[in-house]
Amino acid sequence: MSRRGWALFLTMSVIWGVPYLMIKVAVDEVSPVLVVFVRCVIGAALLLPWTIRRGQLRPALRHWRWLLLFAVLEMTAPWLLLSYAEQSLSSSLTGLLVAGVPFVAAVAAGLFGEEDRLTPVRLLGLAIGVVGIAVLLGLDVEGAQFLPLLAIGGVVVGYATAPMVVSRKLPEVPGVAASSLALTFTALVYAPFAVPQLGTLADASSEALLSLAGLGVLCTAIALALFFALIREVGPQRALVITFVNPAVAVLLGVLVLGEPFTLGIALGLPLVLIGCVLATRRSPVAPPPPATEALDAAAR
Repeated sequence: MSRRGWALFLTMSVIWGVPYLMIKVAVDEVSPVLVVFVRCVIGAALLLPWTIRRGQLRPALRHWRWLLLFAVLEMTAPWLLLSYAEQSLSSSLTGLLVAGVPFVAAVAAGLFGEEDRLTPVRLLGLAIGVVGIAVLLGLDVEGAQFLPLLAIGGVVVGYATAPMVVSRKLPEVPGVAASSLALTFTALVYAPFAVPQLGTLADASSEALLSLAGLGVLCTAIALALFFALIREVGPQRALVITFVNPAVAVLLGVLVLGEPFTLGIALGLPLVLIGCVLATRRSPVAPPPPATEALDAAAR
């Protein structure tokens, strides 16, 4: 990847390793619906004025059907499922399970004919990452409830397919505009269920309120603007390989801040997903251009 691509990649890897911690803290005191609603309201409040000021709102709304699909796949469904799952799963385990996104994205890209080729080296990286996740599942999810794991599966599918909608159907829509409209739509969807619960925020601790604020500002508004830039810089498949790196951040924060156990599954699975990340981000080799007809004729003479 380019230097700009690597800078965006590493920044996003850190930023999107943090939400698992913040969601875990928030859902201990606030309902999953309210967590998603507050996160979206804060994000939309920051990004929507920017979109309007730059005159991007009306042009973006011309693609409203694909924007709605992007919102459902990236925010409306996954964020609620993620908050629900973390009511029973640790933030470390959740972050590591979401590392399955690049594998699902690679399969989806193959089905829909994405241009970025999966070379043998990149396929090897994806395979190693999947083995790491399999090790984690085999060692760390014993006794876990089925529904939270199924919810994480839904998160993985949504996160894997949403960037494809961006790259294939929304190439002309600026990232901030698409994000602000998707956040607004998601906030409106959850408003009827979340607004009656707003009173519970008065009883929430400062840690839970700070987590909600961090989710909205850092992990939503700033992160989405950077994520669109990353997709346009390196492509949707390679952009999603951040989900091989941010589990390291999620594990580190879970262990150090929340006191979650550093298990055998994490010890064995985490290095595998990180190695898979390095290999899966390798640039596809550019095929040499075919020789010109004149050159072939000259060689024949």
